[in-house]
Amino acid sequence: MDPKAKLRNLRPKAGEAYSRIEGPKGELGFYLISDGGTNPYRYRIRPPSLINLTILEDMCLGQTIADAVVILGSIDIVLGEVDR
Repeated sequence: MDPKAKLRNLRPKAGEAYSRIEGPKGELGFYLISDGGTNPYRYRIRPPSLINLTILEDMCLGQTIADAVVILGSIDIVLGEVDR
């Protein structure tokens, strides 16, 4: 890192904010609570795999057990994002 580079301290307004971007697997959301300082009071990242997994039950109703493996593969989840 360049020692001459000036780093900016962002100070967002106190309050809550939610923003999202489109990722390759779905919507990636960021939730931030600020107390007006340079560090957030709290933040959460909402990964797309967690939300995509919620539809699994509805997709598996009326299907066989063998179909559940194919259905799970079609959702293309990342278990590291789901494990919370």
